Amino acid sequence: MIYNNVQKEIANKIEKEPQLSKWKDWRWQIKNSIRTIDKFEFLTGIHFDDEERADLEKTFEKFPLSITPYYLSLINKTNYKNDPVFKQAFGCIEELTTLESEYEDPLSEEKDSPVEGITHRYPDRVLFHVSNLCSMYCRHCTRKRKVGDVGFLPSKQQLSAGIEYIRNTPQVRDVLLSGGDPFMLPDEKIDWLLSEISKIEHVEIIRIGTRMPVVLPYRITDNLISILKKYQPLWINTHFNHPNEITASAKESLAKLADGGFPLGNQSVLLADVNDCPRIMKSLLHKLVKNRVRPYYLYQCDLSEGLSHFRTPIGKGIEIMESLVGHTSGFARPTYVIDAPGGGGKIPVMPNYIISWSTNKVVLRNYEGVITTYKEPDSYEPKICDRNCNNCVLELNLNETDEREAIGIEKLLSDSCDSISLIPEGNERQKRRDENV
Repeated sequence: MIYNNVQKEIANKIEKEPQLSKWKDWRWQIKNSIRTIDKFEFLTGIHFDDEERADLEKTFEKFPLSITPYYLSLINKTNYKNDPVFKQAFGCIEELTTLESEYEDPLSEEKDSPVEGITHRYPDRVLFHVSNLCSMYCRHCTRKRKVGDVGFLPSKQQLSAGIEYIRNTPQVRDVLLSGGDPFMLPDEKIDWLLSEISKIEHVEIIRIGTRMPVVLPYRITDNLISILKKYQPLWINTHFNHPNEITASAKESLAKLADGGFPLGNQSVLLADVNDCPRIMKSLLHKLVKNRVRPYYLYQCDLSEGLSHFRTPIGKGIEIMESLVGHTSGFARPTYVIDAPGGGGKIPVMPNYIISWSTNKVVLRNYEGVITTYKEPDSYEPKICDRNCNNCVLELNLNETDEREAIGIEKLLSDSCDSISLIPEGNERQKRRDENV
C-alpha cells in the first residue's frame, strides 16, 4: 500500500497506537470522521482565532461538520482558505445567510413524494432515497435541510414501501438510488435492495448516485463489486467537482467499477471559487474520461438555503461551455443544466449556435465564430402521426409500443393534438375569457 506523509501523520494522530494499517478500512474511516473544530485543528495543524471559531460553532450548530480522514488529507494546509477541498468540506459563516430566493427544499422533492423515500417527478423514472447518511457532509449539498437531521439507515420494512410503489407503477422503467449515499448501506442490504428492485419486470435499469469514489474511495471493495455485478444493467454516477479530487485512490476505485462492467458518469456542481474556471473544468473533464468516467451533468448550484456564496451567474456556466464545445471531445462535455426551482426538473442551458433561420435555410455559427448555412430539404413531406403505433407503417420493429399520452411541448408538436397553446394556471386573460362564456 502507498500512503503519503500527510496520511501517515493523520493516521498516527487519530489513536495512540499507529493506525496506518487501518487507513484503507472504510468503516475505520467513518468511525474516525472529523466532526469537531478541535479535532480538525489537531489533525491538520490549522488553527482559528476566537472570532472565526465563534462563527464556525454557529455554523456547525445548524449544519454539522463531518469529513473523512481520507478527504481531510487532500487539503492544502499552506493555502487552505483557497483550497477547493477545504471549501467543499469545511464550513463558513456565509452558510447562515439565507436569501429570499432560497428554499429549504428548492426542488420540491417532498411535494413530489407519493410515499416515503420516493420522488416521482419524471414520467418513467423515480428517485429512491435509500439512505439518510453520507460519509461526508458536502457544504454545497442541495439537500442541506437534511444535514441537521438525525442520520439513520432505513430498515428493510421502510425501504419496502418504496419498492412496493415501484412495483405498482408500471411506467417506471428507471430507478435511481440516492440519499444520503446508497453505499453507506451495508453490503448485505445493498444486495437485498438490488435483488428486490431487479425482480420488478418493468424496471429496465437501476442507477446509483454516490460520492464514495471522491470522499471515501476505500468503500469500493472487491466484495461490493461482486454484489453489484449480479444486477446488470447497473449505472453508477459519481460527483467529482475538482481535478484535485482525482487521486491515486480515487482512480483505483473508478477502475474497479469500470472493470466490473458498470457505465460510469459524473455530475459536477458549478461552485464559485472552486471550479468556476474553464481551465479547471477542462482539466477535470479530461481526467474523468481518462479514468473511463463520462461527464454527465454540470449543475448550476441550486437555490438551497445557505449556498449563495457558492453560486455563480449562469453566464459563467455558458462561458465554460463555450470553452468546451469544439475545444474538446464531444463525450468529454457534460450537459449544463439548471434544476428548476419548484420541481420543474433539469433544464439544459447552452450557448446559442443558431443565429437565424427562414423557410429553407438555417444560419449557424461554430465554436470559432465561423458563420455557415444549412439548406433545408425542399421535398420533405411530413407524415401525420396520430400516436397509434400499432397501425404505423414505419419499420419500428418494436416488441412493445409506447402509447402514452404526450404532454407539454411534445404535445403541441404532436399531430394528434388539437391544442394550439399551453396556458398557465391562473392566467388572467383566460379567466376573463371563461367568465364571458
